Amino acid sequence: MSVNLSKGQRVNLDKSITMALIGLGWDTNKYSGGYDFDLDASAFLLGKNEKVLKDEDFIFYNNLTAYNGAVTHTGDNLTGDGDGDDEVIIIDFRKIPQEIHKIAVTVTIHDAAFRRQNFGQVSNAYVRVARMINETDTDGQEVLRFNLMEDFSIETALVVCEIYRHGNDWKFNAVGAGYQNGLKTLCQNYGVNV
Repeated sequence: MSVNLSKGQRVNLDKSITMALIGLGWDTNKYSGGYDFDLDASAFLLGKNEKVLKDEDFIFYNNLTAYNGAVTHTGDNLTGDGDGDDEVIIIDFRKIPQEIHKIAVTVTIHDAAFRRQNFGQVSNAYVRVARMINETDTDGQEVLRFNLMEDFSIETALVVCEIYRHGNDWKFNAVGAGYQNGLKTLCQNYGVNV
């Protein structure tokens, strides 16, 4: 049974979850700006100081994996068409090094300024956490879902959620915070050289 979260809620992840599928999905509103929407999921693997330890700790469509498969992006969906998850990040908690304390999961709009797009033109956005039974389980069993209900009228980047260490446990934080200036702002905030 899946738990639906509200913005700001924090919950413990079940200790039996060794692998998790982080599925992100969205729809675009009817929009006649002349360009398709290309939303991109990313993950920032952070140390105690809330910064990446090295640039390779930024997982996105041009850097799909870190720490020998501890975090893996399954690939870029250029259109977001269809039902279900549009982009997926897989976390293998058994492989995450001790120095990584938090994983920030984000979504940005590719070329948002040029295309004059923002998250106010996106609807039905969600993130879900699903327990995977092994590396080949592409659906998982959903345990958490966070539907982003807020209307982000000018934002082009979102921190959707954070998965972080709390003692020996991992917790999920439903963040839902919006930022302007897209991926560049997130990279600067998390210490990635751009």
